Amino acid sequence: MSAVPDEPSIAVHDPRVLRALAHPLRNALLGLLRSEGPSTASRLGQRLAESSGSTSYHLRQLAALGFVEEVPGGTARERWWRARHRSTRWQTEDVLDQPGGREVVEEFTHLSLSVQRRMLAAHAEQREDLEPEWRNATSLNDWGLHLSPAAARELAEELNGVLQRWRAEREDPAQPLVSVLVDVFRLAEHPS
Repeated sequence: MSAVPDEPSIAVHDPRVLRALAHPLRNALLGLLRSEGPSTASRLGQRLAESSGSTSYHLRQLAALGFVEEVPGGTARERWWRARHRSTRWQTEDVLDQPGGREVVEEFTHLSLSVQRRMLAAHAEQREDLEPEWRNATSLNDWGLHLSPAAARELAEELNGVLQRWRAEREDPAQPLVSVLVDVFRLAEHPS
């Protein structure tokens, strides 16, 4: 079974699909299948402290939307699932003015922030247990730039392009997963 999904990414334009992905358990299941490879509902349930019935239901919902698929060769008792895409892309302006768009953008933003917070907190807790090479490879930066909306969009696209190029040219599935977070946004007022 291939751990790497066949397709690089999927673009989503429908707020109803984004709402389905904004469900925390579905999002976590899809994230695990993308990062750790194929698994069963039971194994995913154990990993996420959820019942296999619940994970099985949400995997079927993700399959109906085209995000995961059953892996051939499983049994009726042990069905294996895998992600179809390595990532999901969507643009706020594609969904914002559609019915339910504003709400789903807000839901997805809060979910993304929650996931990023957990990832950064886990890194902070595990940092001292890492090998020195990994501690030295860590980079946590934030930048403030004075940019126009067009320049901010160009910057985001360029950063994402760099990551896509690295994924295509430099990624080694035998190595550990490295998290890279890219956030480009305007603050109306800096938080104090």
